[in-house]
Amino acid sequence: MNNHNYHMVNKSPWPLLSSFSVMTTMTGMIMMLSTNSYWLLMVGIATLTMTMSQWWRDMIRESTFQGFHTTKVVKNAKIGMIMFILSEIMFFLSFFWAYLHSSLSPNIDIGMNWPPMNIKSFNPMNVPMLNTIILLSSGVSLTWAHSAIMSKNLKQANKSIKMTMILGIYFSLIQWYEYYEASFTISDSIYGSTFFMTTGFHGMHVIIGTMFILVMNFRLMKLQFSSNHHVGFECATWYWHFVDVVWLFLYILMYWWGN
Repeated sequence: MNNHNYHMVNKSPWPLLSSFSVMTTMTGMIMMLSTNSYWLLMVGIATLTMTMSQWWRDMIRESTFQGFHTTKVVKNAKIGMIMFILSEIMFFLSFFWAYLHSSLSPNIDIGMNWPPMNIKSFNPMNVPMLNTIILLSSGVSLTWAHSAIMSKNLKQANKSIKMTMILGIYFSLIQWYEYYEASFTISDSIYGSTFFMTTGFHGMHVIIGTMFILVMNFRLMKLQFSSNHHVGFECATWYWHFVDVVWLFLYILMYWWGN
């Protein structure tokens, strides 16, 4: 029997397999962009999905059924999530820095104008405003779900978390439509590069956050949360609110001020 509060994890193949899966997915994305070949990307996504599902299954088993996630382990898990979100903030800060560096003092290569000539930017009061309302509403519904779990109201928690998933999927579909209707591409000067890199990575985070919440929904339906032990749901909530805040800065800088 352990004489400490820490969880010493068993040997697991999932970290190594997930690393290879991520490498395969990134290589597949490069092949898709350069040779229009999708097969390696599909293999990477499939193996990554299977690895994640198995790894999450083991973590749920350790925390919910085996009781390995003590108060100390939960505290460290929350600290780890906070550090991860801080690293993501610095990741997006680099894109905002590149955008501001180019927009505050446009050089002669792009006509000393921002947006550059012949680029028709999006109207911030149309689709971007709709997406802002959708994403902020999803943050409200997720907070409602968290409050319902704390109040032991399963019915309200189920309704509100499903509402959050629907809004997250709706946001992604609207963003795809926005990309489809865009009059410029990622190769159209520094404006197109910074716009699609920043909004694209944010859209990827929305998809990941939606998957995160989907897993939490399954766990909620299986009654794996209690009012005082739901660290997975709390981490999902923190991640989703981080995505909300990044979108607010993105909307203000790239859609409203940059327009």
